[in-house]
Amino acid sequence: MKFKWFFLMLIITIGTVLTGCEPLLVLDPKGPQAERLAGDIMLSMWVMAFIVVAVCAILVFMLFKYRASKQSDDYEPPHIEGNPIVEAVCVGIPVIIIIFLSIVSVKSNYIVEATPQGYEDKPPLVVYASSSNWKWHFSYPEEGIETVNYLYIPTDRALEFKLYSHGPITSFWIPQLGGQKYAMADMITTLHLAADVPGEYMGRNANFSGKGFAENIFDVTAMPQSDFDEWVEEVKKRAEPLTEEKFKELLEPGHLGRMTFTGTHLDFSPPPEHNHGTTDSDHDHDKMIEADHSAH
Repeated sequence: MKFKWFFLMLIITIGTVLTGCEPLLVLDPKGPQAERLAGDIMLSMWVMAFIVVAVCAILVFMLFKYRASKQSDDYEPPHIEGNPIVEAVCVGIPVIIIIFLSIVSVKSNYIVEATPQGYEDKPPLVVYASSSNWKWHFSYPEEGIETVNYLYIPTDRALEFKLYSHGPITSFWIPQLGGQKYAMADMITTLHLAADVPGEYMGRNANFSGKGFAENIFDVTAMPQSDFDEWVEEVKKRAEPLTEEKFKELLEPGHLGRMTFTGTHLDFSPPPEHNHGTTDSDHDHDKMIEADHSAH
């Protein structure tokens, strides 16, 4: 009776706790890259669930079929050599599962590392996302503006993030738009994303980088292109210019709120020259940006 009550209370407690949980962000995709990753996660979960159910069913069958029976004291079970069929199944099925998941993972990796499907013929919005202890700096070189700890992006347009760090290694991650990628001090990594749905999303540093790591987060707002253009114009009219002295202050360790500037720190504090994970078209685009900076 006590066991029944304990089991009932356990079920009630689990149900109560789970009702207060928010849905996993990685399983609530708002962009093509995140949707691909969410599909792979669900596929892996279904494969693992099938394996668990199959193994448990085989275990129950074996325990029932070969349970101890009433034999005489001098009973001696027959000597049985290995069964090649059973051994082939035990080894072959796991190998097939691993090969299948490996093919899916490699294929998805190539997809999420490239420009989002359907956006290949459209120019991407290039944003230099750099981190410092414990802040995120977002430079829009083509728009000539920079933000701190918040990111505005247009929907239905490819996003090309150039990631690097002004300090320790961090990890740029917007769970509902795609996977994470590291930002390092001596090189630029490129991350391709896109947002299909307007809304507010959470972004953060997913790599431990010191005592301020927990609050190393940023807000992401996805909006139609027309609204994004209006925001850019508003920033150019009202925001203060970003100076080299002000940027040095921003790099000091600590937490800050949202800040907005005209101009970018790329003019006086260029990013690392070494690029990782870029294509020829990315390099051409970088050269165009550098030429634009020189003109200014």
